[in-house]
Amino acid sequence: MGARWENVMAPGLPLELAPATAREVARMRGDHLRSPYATPDSSAIRRVDNAFDADTPLRPSFVRDAEKVIHLPAYNRLAGKTQVFSFAANDDISRRGLHVQLVSRVARDIGRSLGLNLDLIEAIALGHDIGHTPFGHAGERFLNDVYHARTGRWFFHNVQSVRVLDVLYGRNLSLQTLDGVICHNGEYEQRVFGTSGLAGFDGDDGFDAVVEGCWATGQRAIGHLRPMTLEGCVVRLSDIIAYVGKDRQDAIHAGLVDEAAFDDGLGGAYNAWGLSAFVTDVVEHSLGRPRIEMSEEAFRELGRAKRENYEKIYLVSEVNGICSAAMSELFSRIYERLLADLSAGDESSPVFAHHIVPLNRYLAHYGRSYDWQASLDLTVVDYVSSMTDDYFMALASRLFPDAMASFPSRGYFDSLA
Repeated sequence: MGARWENVMAPGLPLELAPATAREVARMRGDHLRSPYATPDSSAIRRVDNAFDADTPLRPSFVRDAEKVIHLPAYNRLAGKTQVFSFAANDDISRRGLHVQLVSRVARDIGRSLGLNLDLIEAIALGHDIGHTPFGHAGERFLNDVYHARTGRWFFHNVQSVRVLDVLYGRNLSLQTLDGVICHNGEYEQRVFGTSGLAGFDGDDGFDAVVEGCWATGQRAIGHLRPMTLEGCVVRLSDIIAYVGKDRQDAIHAGLVDEAAFDDGLGGAYNAWGLSAFVTDVVEHSLGRPRIEMSEEAFRELGRAKRENYEKIYLVSEVNGICSAAMSELFSRIYERLLADLSAGDESSPVFAHHIVPLNRYLAHYGRSYDWQASLDLTVVDYVSSMTDDYFMALASRLFPDAMASFPSRGYFDSLA
């Protein structure tokens, strides 16, 4: 490696496995061996014991889960949702649809070397952000603010992702996949991940109680979430690894920061360095163990890089910066308007035509329906969180003619003379 790949903030992190570890990984791959700690497809737990979802040689249990995820309309919409930058007229900036694929790629690289179940990893990774709002984490915060003010309950995208997969579309995904989705939240770093011991949906310590605790208490519950499988632990860690360098590349590409702005001296090359260094470190410290672990140096560096991203990228991007107040107010106005339409039973409203009716049509194939009347606030949350950035802006303009002033106007050719 040339000097440009040297991270002065973490000089001790290797970019390749130690020879003994590399030999063991190669042996396991060559002999098609799985770790004794991998999750077997035969262990999949579902709400409904449906013969159609049975584990088969052609379509193992977690392959079915991954396929269920990618065929949902909500998955398709991830291509139109912000990862970090909402208003840059640049088709090379990452959207959330690319992010989930990058997480899947990183997690499978780690999982393959550790002998874990790659199909379960893929299902969790592809589904982990499926309930995310438009406009990234800023949109998540704006929606939570108005929902919490009205109900005292909390909105987090990982919990909504489970609701999308398990309730709104009712796809009978496995407990292991749903658990990995709700536990993925990469905002909470750990050096060592052990599994939770979760064993079922029901009971005081079951999955449904965990989900309700997240809605009811927010971060108090979410901050203590731990995956039930090593595959879920890998996805959780891979979420951070996948975005910490890629978001930096996008920020540089968008002109928000300069290559030389970062303390490690790597600029956009941090993404390639981090993918090698962090994946190597996780495999080196987790192979053959019943936990997923990083070294102290790798853990410190990952946290440092993430903090630097917050300081130089996330807290100054458009939705968090110059237009934050206007966007927050717009989320509130749209929320209140949709709630009024639901209360009035106004079937001409987009919340009926574009949300309730299509969901009921989809669920009818499975003999189910959308219980939107159980909580009108939650129905508004379901609708708003499902929107792409462009749809949100179009809806805002339809409902409020003055709304376009809230959105920065940028074109593909603004930088040209």
